[in-house]
Amino acid sequence: MIDLRSDTVTRPTAGMREAMATAEVGDDVYGEDPTVAALEAEVAELFGHEAALFAPTGSMANQIALQLVVPVGDELLCDADAHVVTYEVGAAAAYGGISSRTWPAVGAEIDPDLVAAMIRPDGYFAVPTRAIAVEQTHNRGGGGVIPLPTLRRLREVADEHGLALHCDGARIWHAHVADGVPLREYGRLFDTLSVCLSKGLGAPVGSLVIGSAEKIARARFLRKRMGGGMRQVGVLAAAGRYALAHHVQRLAEDHARAARLAEAVAPFGVLANPVRTNIVPLDLTKHPLDARQFAAAARAEGVLVSVLGPRTARLVTHLDLTDDAVTRATESLTRTLRA
Repeated sequence: MIDLRSDTVTRPTAGMREAMATAEVGDDVYGEDPTVAALEAEVAELFGHEAALFAPTGSMANQIALQLVVPVGDELLCDADAHVVTYEVGAAAAYGGISSRTWPAVGAEIDPDLVAAMIRPDGYFAVPTRAIAVEQTHNRGGGGVIPLPTLRRLREVADEHGLALHCDGARIWHAHVADGVPLREYGRLFDTLSVCLSKGLGAPVGSLVIGSAEKIARARFLRKRMGGGMRQVGVLAAAGRYALAHHVQRLAEDHARAARLAEAVAPFGVLANPVRTNIVPLDLTKHPLDARQFAAAARAEGVLVSVLGPRTARLVTHLDLTDDAVTRATESLTRTLRA
């Protein structure tokens, strides 16, 4: 099977396994795991922030970050397809007591003026807005990259209204490679970020919360409260450090392979958006097959795809795909869509 469901399906490379096997470890709850400490310092430095905290999952990292910037009962603004309100099973409300309100789903094509118009100030018994969250790249937006000028304008909007700005940067590495924006430039724009090691970078586990030293001290407490205190976790942090050293620039290969898949499916009228990174979004509204039928037919042809909705599917390229696998996938998907 050629697995195009997600970039989370990768296996650790041989070099990564070696790094894990030889990692120096300690008890991280006591702050004594040197490999974790090195990873946290490295990621904080990459984004120009004071500190970072290793967390087992991206969802936990996001939810810790949101609790850092939105008090209980106050409001977060984000888009209707944002991961933090779509795929994190109500955690913002359940764990943080956070009220959320969304602008219409437009992927990476955010209108900062629309966001500004939604902000609610203190008073009048309304729920006050405390933070804005964006997703870079945007998962359900087809791996779209939010342009740097848009992010700069959102930073201005946040500053004008005294709000925090959070980035769900699960695939921010892809944006960095696609647009050439330095990671420090992204870091400069956000009060908090979450970045993932287990998607495009190919590590088996892990994300980090990034922010000021004061925020990360609080984040450590929140991580423990949410069950994320870990012991000799340097074996996993070592995988993350290996990924940062070896797998960032190679993301361009994933982008090129996604472009090949997009070119193959485009003649069938199912390509939802232009492909910028490693996600190929499919809209089957006008195709005879719905998303589940398409996925079943593709599986019969030896390709696994992700179903996101009744008429929405997704293809994702990743570390474990070769050029030959993409060639075979394009042939199989072409047969599936033509049938």
